[in-house]
Amino acid sequence: MLSLKDKIVFVTGASSGIGRATAEAFAGLGARILMCARRADRLEALARKLESEHRAATHYFRLDVRDRAAVDRAVAGLPPEWRPIEVLVNNAGLSRGLDKLPGGLVEDWEEMIDTNIKGLLYVTRAVLAGMLERGRGHVINIGSVAGREVYPAGNVYCASKFAVRALTRGLRLDLNGTPIRVSEVAPGMVETEFSLVRFHGDAERAGRVYQGLTPLGPDDIADAVVWCATRPAHVNVSDVVIWPTAQASTTLTNRG
Repeated sequence: MLSLKDKIVFVTGASSGIGRATAEAFAGLGARILMCARRADRLEALARKLESEHRAATHYFRLDVRDRAAVDRAVAGLPPEWRPIEVLVNNAGLSRGLDKLPGGLVEDWEEMIDTNIKGLLYVTRAVLAGMLERGRGHVINIGSVAGREVYPAGNVYCASKFAVRALTRGLRLDLNGTPIRVSEVAPGMVETEFSLVRFHGDAERAGRVYQGLTPLGPDDIADAVVWCATRPAHVNVSDVVIWPTAQASTTLTNRG
């Protein structure tokens, strides 16, 4: 098991859900936690929790990964002691809407594409420069089973997660010959704010997504991310796909 004690783990979208659970899991291993999200108040509360419960060193900043210039400024402007990032977890992402393509909202499409694809690219490129210079590092992208199976009305969200899968594989090819590892963790149904965001704050509709079955929790995904990151340096876990037991595909679930 590769030790990450006192190593810097950078988690994007760390204010809730999988990102928050991932930050907590790495803090429990003694890692130093670098975090960003759009909701700085939540990051502040999480930093206090990690420092109190795990005595973890933390550093956080507000960032919208869709803003390329802001991403570049944030990474370039990190204090020197927070620059040698060992693990990057590209978690920031979202789904907006569940509409057939002819009725889809263009603003929803743009938010998903700009966050899930372009934001991942901006952050990865900004962080990779240091990893290449130091000759070590690990990029872990949070994908989705929606990047493996398209489902009705999932058009643009699925396309964005297919892109994450392709970019992960492409990056692994581009970095061949370097010690830097690249992984994707692709969850099925996880009960987070995902559906609440997808349905524009409609809590009743979001709640129905998980009725009648036991979905995955954020901690389940965080466990997989930590497992990828702590394999020996010569081991690159390329893909981890995680389903709830009650889910057999993107469209087949057992709600019995």
